[in-house]
Amino acid sequence: MSKIVILDYGMGNLRSVQKALEKYGASVVLSSHPEEIKAMAALVVPGVGSFDDCIRNLKRNNLDRTITEFISSGRPFLGICLGLHILFEGSEEGREKGLGIFKGKVLRFSPILKVPHMGWNSLEFTASGKKCEILKDIKDGEYFYFVHSYYVKPEDKSIIATTTDYDVEFTSSVCSKNIFACQFHPEKSQKAGLKLIENFVKYTQKART
Repeated sequence: MSKIVILDYGMGNLRSVQKALEKYGASVVLSSHPEEIKAMAALVVPGVGSFDDCIRNLKRNNLDRTITEFISSGRPFLGICLGLHILFEGSEEGREKGLGIFKGKVLRFSPILKVPHMGWNSLEFTASGKKCEILKDIKDGEYFYFVHSYYVKPEDKSIIATTTDYDVEFTSSVCSKNIFACQFHPEKSQKAGLKLIENFVKYTQKART
């Protein structure tokens, strides 16, 4: 059985993500060791916390390079919340540079809005999102659970899989080749979220055949 590794870098709700993956038959390990991570079939990076703290934790353990190399290998990658933000060039939340996998920045919601944006909100599929395997059998307009004060703004609009409205329309997930990353928390999003997790497990198994 191919193994999925959840990156343990001191931030994020790892156990709930692990349980969701295991529900669909995935063999899951938690790891912060680059060599162990490199040997896995798929990588999941969840996260809750500040952008700068996250990037510093990654750099301290050479995990920034590990993530970049893993993605470059073509193996499946799932980023959740902060795991989405770090893929971009930088954030208004701090001064550290992001991984730069995608061009664009992480922006803060307008101060006139209630932040964090917390609770259930719907996804609007783009043309790219309708072709994304990780979103298969999830309905347009389906509700997912969000907790965030910042959102990504990709330069390349073709990677945007879904958008969500919170006074401003923002990117709620991206899908590009082997990468799927989302602002919402699928592990907290009940039936629809578990379907996304199931799709990722199936995608990982398919990628290994």
